[in-house]
Amino acid sequence: MIAMQYSFTLPADYDMDIIRQRIARNGHLLDDFSGLAMKAYLSADRNAEAIKTLDNLYAPFYVWENSEAMNRFLSGPGFAAVSNAFGRPAIKTWSVWQHLRGSDVRVAKFATREIIAISAFASLAQVQQAESDNAAQDMRLQGALTAVTAFEPASWTIVRLRLWLQIPENFDPQRMQCYEVGHLSLPGLPVSQDRQEINVV
Repeated sequence: MIAMQYSFTLPADYDMDIIRQRIARNGHLLDDFSGLAMKAYLSADRNAEAIKTLDNLYAPFYVWENSEAMNRFLSGPGFAAVSNAFGRPAIKTWSVWQHLRGSDVRVAKFATREIIAISAFASLAQVQQAESDNAAQDMRLQGALTAVTAFEPASWTIVRLRLWLQIPENFDPQRMQCYEVGHLSLPGLPVSQDRQEINVV
């Protein structure tokens, strides 16, 4: 599995309702995209007090089943339309360690994303186990509706994405980015299903 995100920083006076309307109009287009595990349509409005963001952002986050599906999307009309509207973005990718989601994931309203440096000479196996425990704790004790953990070995970083009904009490804007969730594309996910672990590598 591959986690992927690109982010557009929009002008400070940008009308973020334009982004919300774009998501409402186009969000369903990937609901049945083969090879997509999840797309979270994320945005951040600097005028929204709850978000506590410095910038206006449009920053969708994807979890792909494989590189073939990701490449099919990136070479397709959907990504071309985004690039034509906002410019072709730099894309970050991570190898997924874990993707947990609950039966109530569709009610998610907010997301937090944290990027963490992996300490030099740290045991990757121990880091992975600690991140697995952290994801499970966020689901079980903190109320996360989805927990994605992935790593990138060029810069040796970890990304933690969590989806929430409400912004968690431990949200720290100094180390986390908070977003609104405008839509979730979850191909193949029944309307109701038990909490499950999608992938642990």
